[in-house]
Amino acid sequence: MSGALLSLGAALLAITAAQAAPVSVGDILSNPDRFDGQVVTIEGTVTNLRQHVSRLGDLYYKFDLSDGQQVIRVLSRGTPPCRSGAVMVEGTFNKMRRGKQYVVSASRVICRQESPGDEPEPAGGPSPRTIRD
Repeated sequence: MSGALLSLGAALLAITAAQAAPVSVGDILSNPDRFDGQVVTIEGTVTNLRQHVSRLGDLYYKFDLSDGQQVIRVLSRGTPPCRSGAVMVEGTFNKMRRGKQYVVSASRVICRQESPGDEPEPAGGPSPRTIRD
């Protein structure tokens, strides 16, 4: 019995490690059907960061994640952990386009480097604009 549990644990660990391997923006955009609904890990550079407040008062932000050649839109709740620079994004890819871009709903955004402008927010935080959806 313990041998079966050990084998199951090893298989789950292998699956988790395989899911964590980063994919490129280009890989996703060249084959969106393959990644649709999948949890992906993508690395790139933050561009066009925008912060918003929903009608219900929830903070969220969006940015374009660039690999230097192509971009994909990233949406996440809360406030951004950094405003620019290299990041790693973990989230669910959705092949349904919003506007002209595909979207990744990020569950986690990890800053890879300190960037100018990433100083802590003043008390009360930033002044995000309210979006009326």
